[in-house]
Amino acid sequence: MSLVAILVTILQLALCSIAIATNSFPDFQLLNVNETLTGTKMFMPLGLSETDDHRGKWSLKLVHRDKLLSPTDPSTLHNHGRRFHARMQRDVKRVASLLRRLPGKGTHDGDAAYQVNDFGSDVVSGMDQGSGEYFVRIGVGSPPRSQYMVIDSGSDIVWVQCQPCNQCYRQSDPVFDPANSASFSGVSCGSSVCDRIDNSGCNAGRYCRYEVMYGDGSYTKGTLALETLTFGRTVVKNVAIGCGHVNRGMFIGAAGLLGLGGGSMSLVGQLGGQTGGAFSYCLVSRGTDASGSLVFGRGTMPVGATWVPLLRNPRAPSFYYVGLSGLGVGGVRVPISEDVFRLTELGYGGVVMDTGTAVTRLPSSAYNPFRDAFITQTTNLPRASKVSIFDTCYNLSGFVSVRVPTVSFYFLGGPVLTLPARNFLIPVDNMGTFCFAFAPSGSGLSIIGNIQQEGIQISFDGANGFVGFGPNVC
Repeated sequence: MSLVAILVTILQLALCSIAIATNSFPDFQLLNVNETLTGTKMFMPLGLSETDDHRGKWSLKLVHRDKLLSPTDPSTLHNHGRRFHARMQRDVKRVASLLRRLPGKGTHDGDAAYQVNDFGSDVVSGMDQGSGEYFVRIGVGSPPRSQYMVIDSGSDIVWVQCQPCNQCYRQSDPVFDPANSASFSGVSCGSSVCDRIDNSGCNAGRYCRYEVMYGDGSYTKGTLALETLTFGRTVVKNVAIGCGHVNRGMFIGAAGLLGLGGGSMSLVGQLGGQTGGAFSYCLVSRGTDASGSLVFGRGTMPVGATWVPLLRNPRAPSFYYVGLSGLGVGGVRVPISEDVFRLTELGYGGVVMDTGTAVTRLPSSAYNPFRDAFITQTTNLPRASKVSIFDTCYNLSGFVSVRVPTVSFYFLGGPVLTLPARNFLIPVDNMGTFCFAFAPSGSGLSIIGNIQQEGIQISFDGANGFVGFGPNVC
């Protein structure tokens, strides 16, 4: 790596900061264009190593879906355009799915009637295998069968495809067969666990039937069971999981889904007091050979993070809402009313953090002045035509690096998160076209997507109601 590239990297890490003072934010940073376009590596085969970090928690690998695809189609990794358009198609469906699950479809309109040891997993990205963007590898059953699972902070159930499989999509591992697990136990129809499942029923008058529709046409249907899950060397017994016999959708590659939402049936909710609702993740940046991490337990809560209160919406308990109050460009706060981001008493609006959505969505009344402020400060860069959902793009072909204004999230109470440049200007083809990675929403709901979360340590302290940013970069 050249001296210039090293200095740029150091500057970018320094700018990925969370500050409390109101007048100390940098106004620009450098985006290394060449490194972003050519930095995609040929991934090594995904390993299964999980290591104890000797601080009372287990950390497992979290990877982007690129890494799952690389052994079979490495050309995809170098094709920014192909990856981008597939990702945007999934993202539009993901956002539509979230809105269908919210009161008033996320708008402000109208009045509606209405302890085990800490443990974890590395996180891998899932870009070209289905709708799930990030994957984790865990053991299911006894003895444990290793399976890739989509992690989803907006879902409240854990499920895997099961034999006999009447309708299954393609997955990387053999489909789980409960007949080969000594710990598999069907949940009876009359149990309290079955009562906690929406759209539950009875199979043959005996076992609890579950059904989950994801709004984008994806679904899973089958029998609810208690099963043992293995995270590295940590064994968690009697986890309620869906054993899916009829499954369809954009989960291709993974065996199922690991729900990390705020509801009682998610993995976080089921562990309850055993982990204090605490977990932390680092989403690895796209197109790198690194792995992120997903870690559970009180030991995951970092010293030195900046903490922002979590907001709860009783009408959408699965989602993690945060108190966003404003947006900044170039160290200057954009004039946007805080009411645009407010979660109302009726459950409308608000700002959700979501691992399954890629691009941050903002109501048009916030997005338009935010985008205009960015355009005003980038008049030195050649513009390009809009691409997909992005209306603000630039032709950076021929540039080694470019100077861009900083972009920041202002949170209630004062904390400010300033993003690294690669989290808001992303390549959309191999020719040097980069786009401002935000999009307008047709609803009152804002969603902070995974592109903006990449490379930043994010921690959820459910027991105390906070989400933390930093202090580490991934």
